[in-house]
Amino acid sequence: MRMYDLIEKKRDGKALTDEEIRQLVNGYVREEVPDYQMAAFLMAVYFRGMTDRETAVMTDCVAHSGEIADLSEIPGIKVDKHSTGGVGDKTTLIVVPMVAACGGIVAKMSGRGLGHTGGTIDKLESIPGYRTQLSRKEFFSVVRRVGASVIGQSGNLAPADKKLYALRDVTATVDSIPLIAVSIMGKKLAGGSDRILLDVKMGSGAFMKTADEAVKLARKMVAIGEHAGRRTAALITDMDVPLGNFIGNALEVREAVHTLQNRGAGDLTKVCIALAAEMLFLSEKGSRKECRALAERSITDGSALQCLKEMVHAQGGRAEALEDPDGLPNCRLRIEVKAERDGYISHMDAQGIGASSMILGAGREKKEDSIDYGAGIELRKKTGDRVCAGDVLAVLYTSEERRFADAKVRFLEAVRISEEKPAAKPLILARVDSKGVKWYQ
Repeated sequence: MRMYDLIEKKRDGKALTDEEIRQLVNGYVREEVPDYQMAAFLMAVYFRGMTDRETAVMTDCVAHSGEIADLSEIPGIKVDKHSTGGVGDKTTLIVVPMVAACGGIVAKMSGRGLGHTGGTIDKLESIPGYRTQLSRKEFFSVVRRVGASVIGQSGNLAPADKKLYALRDVTATVDSIPLIAVSIMGKKLAGGSDRILLDVKMGSGAFMKTADEAVKLARKMVAIGEHAGRRTAALITDMDVPLGNFIGNALEVREAVHTLQNRGAGDLTKVCIALAAEMLFLSEKGSRKECRALAERSITDGSALQCLKEMVHAQGGRAEALEDPDGLPNCRLRIEVKAERDGYISHMDAQGIGASSMILGAGREKKEDSIDYGAGIELRKKTGDRVCAGDVLAVLYTSEERRFADAKVRFLEAVRISEEKPAAKPLILARVDSKGVKWYQ
């Protein structure tokens, strides 16, 4: 069938056959389908959606457009975790060693950050010497010895997704639920793990602004994983407020270490324990209650921190730098942002605060931009806190003084102070698996 006919079919709300979807994706990767026709198809999907079967088949095509990681040489159940992105989301740095310390196996490929969300690989590369590019032999060796390894994504992992995402980014089709599901799960399936846990964020700092949207996306992705024979589950977690108290690469590594030392922020610790427990449950390490106890113990007994140090050392990093105040990049320039009135912090626009950290140098506007590893934000107050005029809301860090003015303005625009204290909101809203949705509200 001609590409014109496939566009017309989707425009009219009809489902494509498996063969038609394969023709579409494979033709685009081979450059037989031009950008302008694929852009028209993506816009048709944006308005008309896709069935679960269409989404699953398209995901399979994306996953198989390049290398598929074969992790079968590593014994045991391999479990992966993916977050849909948020501000201050350093959970991978904490959860991966927690799971490995409890006997789980995590062979993980992560990406870099773009825009207001930070990338796990950028955070790890702020650790002196840490290597995010390993040979297949080295990668497997680290996983066998430590129980976990986090590396950068292969250059040929799901190349169809790279092409499709670049086109979605310039055609206003990024926030389409089926297309987000295809993008995330295409990479996860190519990553080769047996079990997949999805951390689907919702709120002002996430793609999904409401819980209903987040659940809809989670159900799509869980269905894709199960269709591919991978046991998959998702937690819906709040991203209306930055997670933890620090935003920025080296700052977030330090906070991850503090959390593994059992002195982390309450919200960050709670989310990490929930994620680790779910990964251990998927790994068949016990009941949910038993897995939660394992996760909590890995922090209190220090085994998770030890596991992180072993992984860093195995990948060429200076493990001793993790607990040295001067071992990670620091920015000596800093300013305090103070409250301009009395009241309660009633809302924090997480995306706006992420944008402020990007202005400071902690993130990228374009893929080729460099990062200031020491730049970022320390939050002294968060939603629900009482403040008085002159109280320090946050501390901004950068290496270039010229960045402070715009970053401060952007931060203050993202914080609302009101007379009434806002109602507390749950951090973990729901769990989604093949059996359905369990709400925690």
